Amino acid sequence: MLSIRLSRVGKKKQPIYRLVVCEKSKDPWGKIVENVGLVNPMTTPATITLKKERIEHWISKGAQPTDTVWNLFIDEKLVEGEKRKKVKISKKRKVKLAKKSA
Repeated sequence: MLSIRLSRVGKKKQPIYRLVVCEKSKDPWGKIVENVGLVNPMTTPATITLKKERIEHWISKGAQPTDTVWNLFIDEKLVEGEKRKKVKISKKRKVKLAKKSA
């Protein structure tokens, strides 16, 4: 399954992120299928460069964006929907919360 995700590049303490299409099980810094954008969070406001036609092409082919990338696409009005939460709760924490609420 293909995924659209961020791959960090740039010098130490100066991150720049590439939006890449790659196999979900592969390393994001390894072989990629296509580079579809660039995000520079160090500028004010953050510079976001996207290849919208290519992103729409890969989404139509079944590529799934990660939660962070999905939220970025919503901000850029590339897709419609609700933002996804990024917080994951561990199993131990779920048990603790269940006991506390019960």
